[in-house]
Amino acid sequence: MDAAPQAHLETCFSRLTRLIERGRELQNLLAAHPSDSSVIAAVRHWQNECGAIISELSGGSKAHWLARAFSEAFLARSAEGQAMEGIAPEQIVSRLVAVLEKAAASISGMKNSGPAAFSGAPQPRRFDFVHNEALRPLLEQAYNQSRSALEQGKYAASLMNSCSVLEAIVTDALEHKGLRSLIELEAPAQKISDWSFETRLTVAERAGLIRGGCARLPEVARGYRESGARAEASERDARVAGQVLRVVMRDLDPGR
Repeated sequence: MDAAPQAHLETCFSRLTRLIERGRELQNLLAAHPSDSSVIAAVRHWQNECGAIISELSGGSKAHWLARAFSEAFLARSAEGQAMEGIAPEQIVSRLVAVLEKAAASISGMKNSGPAAFSGAPQPRRFDFVHNEALRPLLEQAYNQSRSALEQGKYAASLMNSCSVLEAIVTDALEHKGLRSLIELEAPAQKISDWSFETRLTVAERAGLIRGGCARLPEVARGYRESGARAEASERDARVAGQVLRVVMRDLDPGR
């Protein structure tokens, strides 16, 4: 692993550890003083810090699994799965701590993926074409998780990871192209981060960034944002999503 990405991971892991510890402290404070204004203010400050590192780790992509998990932590859901309001602050803190722990575990796995990761042995560099360098190791991790989940028969998880990577690399290409250039191609005038998954794919194809491979995406993949953890994907759905991802990776990096 290159020194710069490794140092970045170490820094992020340290920040996550401190935030997890602070989150647990805040859980205890909320339990003892649920209405204390200073405690509530401290919780809000902590949540902002959590949001900052989650945004950094997800490359600013709302579709990344970490960004989705962070958003979900603030939502209460009915028995039918509909979003509701009124979740208690202590429950939000507990959920955010769980999200931070998953992020730390993911980074720890990247750091401890074996001796070869720290030796001179060449490592996969599938995402060197991505302009956001901080995003590359996270994409590599999600890509590997997708393949591992497929092998384990966890088809929904495999599909979700493939689609998350697909959306992230397409978004990166769109942002590098520039909104002004895309608007000339009749793209929406709003921020790219506000576009739907389908819109990003359509505009990327219209701009010549990718070809027509996304036409093969199954419906469950196209709606992966909305379905989230409730997605029901077949083995074929997961395999096709992975195949489409690899086609788009070749489109964005013709020399690979």
